[in-house]
Amino acid sequence: MNSGDTAWVLVSAALVLLMTPGLAFFYGGMVRSRGVLNMLMMSLGSIGVVGVLWVLFGYSMAFSTDLGGLGLLANPFENFGLSGLLGEDSLSGTIPSLAFVGFQAMFAILTVALISGAIADRARFGPWLLFAALWAVVVYFPVAHWVFDFDDTDDAGNVTAVGGWIANRLAAIDFAGGTAVHINAGAAALALVLVLGKRKNWPKGVGKPHNLPFVVLGAGLLWFGWFGFNSGSALAADNTAAFTLVNTLVATSAAMLGWLLVERIRDGHATTLGAASGIVAGLVAITPACSSVTPLGAIAVGAITGAVCALAVSLKFKFGYDDSLDVVGVHLVGGLMGTLLVGLFASAEAPAGVAGLFYGGGVDQLWRQAVGAFAVLIYSFVLSLVLALIVKATIGFRLSEEDEAAGIDENEHAETAYHFGDDRSARRASASAGDVEDRKLEGSRA
Repeated sequence: MNSGDTAWVLVSAALVLLMTPGLAFFYGGMVRSRGVLNMLMMSLGSIGVVGVLWVLFGYSMAFSTDLGGLGLLANPFENFGLSGLLGEDSLSGTIPSLAFVGFQAMFAILTVALISGAIADRARFGPWLLFAALWAVVVYFPVAHWVFDFDDTDDAGNVTAVGGWIANRLAAIDFAGGTAVHINAGAAALALVLVLGKRKNWPKGVGKPHNLPFVVLGAGLLWFGWFGFNSGSALAADNTAAFTLVNTLVATSAAMLGWLLVERIRDGHATTLGAASGIVAGLVAITPACSSVTPLGAIAVGAITGAVCALAVSLKFKFGYDDSLDVVGVHLVGGLMGTLLVGLFASAEAPAGVAGLFYGGGVDQLWRQAVGAFAVLIYSFVLSLVLALIVKATIGFRLSEEDEAAGIDENEHAETAYHFGDDRSARRASASAGDVEDRKLEGSRA
């Protein structure tokens, strides 16, 4: 065990957990004031559901012994309840096994929470939790095995334990989750919006973001936590961690500028919402690529993806699907862009040591990236569609039109985020009481 590596992974795990509350603020600021609590609760609910499932059998489904040697699914019972991983001598590389368990748990939580933005203002909370649990088990845990579980080898290079097929047999590069996290969540989001349908009076009657400072705060927390997300995926305090940190910074900066440039040309002005959205698009894009491109390549990946995502978020109006907070336009499209651009901009100078098309490597890495990306997209979309239809048919998924119009916070949680009227009344009552006391005091003095 290396204490420096362990410390870095533990800190990174905490940073990644912070991303889910950050996402809650990012999403919460973009909805109406009558729906902000529900957005916060959908993210918090993801922490509760996935956190428990991960410890019970989710980690085992993703990282224990592969069933059948095909790289499709690991044994869910081998490490049930994290059995076999609790001793001091249980290591994952140079860190305790439990450090790796905790770090990967945060990825699973965030991925599920990402989906919720697509169905803002119209999904009932209980059915959302049921869908989140089913989706984590049927979709995320297997895909995490495909992408994040690498073969174990002996000193002679012989495989002693088979890992996931995308990471090993296909050899697609996905350093921190462009496929497993963003394409996966984006495809599920598209399936959900098709099952739940459009919001009442969409697109013109759904209101504007109620709190843009919340959106910027959320984007800032996401960017901060993302350094743990990407650099922590090195699983060591080494040059790869430093390399990916710089790429995460510069690609995100370029993506924000790319998004704002599109807004300025298309709409005549650059917006705060656009800046925050560009930040997230850049973070999404560099996630799979941060170990395989140079900082100059990261600028290209970020700038291209920021511009493309700024255009992609308008596709929902053209094709008529109500993706409330642009999960499809940012995470699905951004994940695809980042994953595929590895095949173009990967450089042998980067830690991954692979050359893409623009660096003399031909199309070999590009086709691998494409197969991995679209395999996850199709798998996630189809199974998410089935799961959403099952939830809809059994317990119902969507609010009634009357409850949607009245506001999801009061109907689902019996709460409202803001009490402006009560506050004003309280101030008036306090002022009146103060006036009475002042008059009494004046009378006593007289």
